[in-house]
Amino acid sequence: IHFSLENVNGSRIHSLLGERIPDSHYNWREIANKKMKFPPSLITAIYDGNLAKVYKLLQTSDGILRQLDDTEDRSWREALNLAIRMSNEDIMTALLRCVKFDFRQIHEALLVAVDTNQVRVVKLLLERLDQEKGTSHNKVDIMSFSLALFDHSIDSSRFAPGVTPLTLACQKNLFEIVDLLMKKGHIIATPHKISCSCPECLNARQYDMLKFSLSRMNTYKGLASRPYLSIANEDAMLSAFKLSRELKQLSKKEPEFKPEYLTLEDLCQDLAVELLGMCRNQSEVTAVLNDCGDDNADELDNQAFEEGIPDLARLRLAVNYNQKRFVAHPICQQVLTSIWCGNLTWWRGSKTIWKIFISTGTFITMPILCLIYWIAPKCKVGQIVRTPVIKFLLHSSSYVWFLVFLIVESILAQENRDIAASRKQPLQENSFHMIWVVGFFWYECKEVWIEGLRSYLLDWWNFLDVVILSMYLSSFALRLVVTVSGQLYCSTNHSSLECYYFTEADRHTWQQEDPQILAEVLFAITSMLSLARLTSILPAHETLGTLQISIGKMIDDMMRFMFVLMIILTAFLCGINNIYVHYVDLDRLGNFNGTLQFLFWSMFGMEEPKSVDLSQFMVAEVVGRVLYGIFTIVMVIVLLNMLVAMITNSFQKIEDDADVEWKFARSRLYLCYFREGLTLPVRSFQFAANQIFYMFNEKHAKQIDHCNCAGQKDKDIGRVGEQGHFEAQMLVLYFNMESSHLSVAVLEGVEHI
Repeated sequence: IHFSLENVNGSRIHSLLGERIPDSHYNWREIANKKMKFPPSLITAIYDGNLAKVYKLLQTSDGILRQLDDTEDRSWREALNLAIRMSNEDIMTALLRCVKFDFRQIHEALLVAVDTNQVRVVKLLLERLDQEKGTSHNKVDIMSFSLALFDHSIDSSRFAPGVTPLTLACQKNLFEIVDLLMKKGHIIATPHKISCSCPECLNARQYDMLKFSLSRMNTYKGLASRPYLSIANEDAMLSAFKLSRELKQLSKKEPEFKPEYLTLEDLCQDLAVELLGMCRNQSEVTAVLNDCGDDNADELDNQAFEEGIPDLARLRLAVNYNQKRFVAHPICQQVLTSIWCGNLTWWRGSKTIWKIFISTGTFITMPILCLIYWIAPKCKVGQIVRTPVIKFLLHSSSYVWFLVFLIVESILAQENRDIAASRKQPLQENSFHMIWVVGFFWYECKEVWIEGLRSYLLDWWNFLDVVILSMYLSSFALRLVVTVSGQLYCSTNHSSLECYYFTEADRHTWQQEDPQILAEVLFAITSMLSLARLTSILPAHETLGTLQISIGKMIDDMMRFMFVLMIILTAFLCGINNIYVHYVDLDRLGNFNGTLQFLFWSMFGMEEPKSVDLSQFMVAEVVGRVLYGIFTIVMVIVLLNMLVAMITNSFQKIEDDADVEWKFARSRLYLCYFREGLTLPVRSFQFAANQIFYMFNEKHAKQIDHCNCAGQKDKDIGRVGEQGHFEAQMLVLYFNMESSHLSVAVLEGVEHI
């Protein structure tokens, strides 16, 4: 038996008997109208591996190549797919030579070859695609693959809609086939937004909504695979960050596929963590964490870190993208902790008692340390103050002093209640805290200027700061209105009613919307919020930080629970109130305000059940008791226990992943104190001293930076050389990192100058 095919000019095809077929019959396009009926025994011959019988069945009386019949498309596909699954390359080659398969059938055969991980067969099919397309290069018409969504002939295929050879290879982690397909020009196009209204998306939805959704899901499975992220992207780690965030957003927009999207998000986070774990020394860690690419620079704030602290651009980007496992990785935590302690290496290994002693000493000597830093910021004590851990202690001490003064003001108001309750208390006696408030306001303005408004608003603690400052300023402004109004009215007419009202009137005669009453209410609320704001420093401690995260999750559960609670409470409020509104002799029930209070305190067992009794009206009394009983069962037994279960579930989730959650929260706290500027906390004499020493400090800093500029530049260039050795050994994602780090070094030199 002899069979040969040479795809060159003057090629010859020989039949089983060795007869030569004329050249004019080799071109498939010249026999486009020739048809051949599918031989039923072909499947058996392929299954048995009988190559001779296959050749015999594929030959016709006139000995020319035949085109397959469109009416038997599925049979020819199964024959080719069976040959591939049987790993019989000879039979597959015979089918490809003797039968003209179109693009869609080769596409399905490619899927089978990829599914069975046959690299040689994939190469042969790709070569056949090149012949079918009649191209002189290796590019393939990738858009043709999307037509499979509208192809009814693949409905009986075992492959899901939208699966291409590349996405299937990616899902199976076949790196060699993925690389081969991508060299041939295959790509995975990113799906459009779920709300996209372009003609392509509209047609796909109208044609088959299920196919459209499954196609999107299979595409994202390919995009989130390790082979595609590693081969198709120059920086697989950053690509994993972006895709992880996108998948997290899609899980909220498409809740029907939420488990699948969250699984893919975990795969992206796992890849980034594993790539970070490949680092073997400190230079490699520096190369990875300090570069985020030029395309991602806009997503970071423009803040600079203190002198000597690396940029940590990639780590900050991971925090912005909520990559908790990456940030909580031991490598990242070691880098952050070493920067946090600075030259105070003894802090890491110190016992809790010693840390408490140092914190107390910092709290007491805070004014002295601040004064030394103002006068000589470059001295040894000034350098210690700029250490992030000491900066944190100073800021915390300043805030604690502020809370101490708030408590002292409250105690003094209690001791002098008669004066505090009247108009006779001077404005300055109950406004000493405003010195800190003005400092806090200036501090927040500088923080917005340094970080940028977008980065500032990403932190929910900043929203609380804005609320607190607004209420403090409003409270002070209302007190100021009372004082100024009294002076103005009394200056014109000392015996006027307005002058008496704003200077000597008794509290019982004040109006409900009196400015001083509003100021006192605002001050009471903001004092409570100020004390609660102290919990923001708890992530610095492992146990307290975990509890603070748990409380935040519980509050979130309570906010969602309150929506259901208000619906049920409003329903029973209307029902019970409508029963008792006709009986005017009742004290509590019969009006919305009284009924609402009665139902609310009934949830905690603080109301008497006899309040719903109506001895003279039996029907109303029975219905009222039934509704009240149902309310008690629903609210106390069902809803309140459901709230307890929700809170317990949230707490358990935090405890199950407590280490990652705490380290992520602590990392965000650390990064806040790595920033350049805002070294000193809010203080009473900030503005005057800052302006006095500003010019001297700036001039002194410039002289020192000018002396160290040359040496720092040489160190930066040397660091770039060390990083280049690591970049050549890691994955293809770090090809251009050396040049980007050189640019960073030059920019740092410019900033020093």
